Amino acid sequence: MLNQIILLQTDSSGMLNLIMIGGIFLVMYFFMIRPQAKRQKEQQAFTEALEKGDRVVTSAGIHGKIIAINGSIVTVEITKGVNIKVEKDFISKELSTRSEEEEA
Repeated sequence: MLNQIILLQTDSSGMLNLIMIGGIFLVMYFFMIRPQAKRQKEQQAFTEALEKGDRVVTSAGIHGKIIAINGSIVTVEITKGVNIKVEKDFISKELSTRSEEEEA
């Protein structure tokens, strides 16, 4: 009888451990994996929506205006006559042209 009670406790604690491990994986998914996948989708949609004339900032912090897009290469004009070529993936954000117009 005592052996059966110990065996039942061992089975229930094993099941509890399995549930806890499953819970940890769920928490990791909802707090780490899912948000990262969402950010990647947003960044991909952003890079696909880039157009000539957009004012952008690269991941290196360089501000400029897009003057040409050839596949995955974007030509950014930093100042008049100074152009650089950047991979689309390294453009981090678009600057709002509306806020610049309001300041002027």
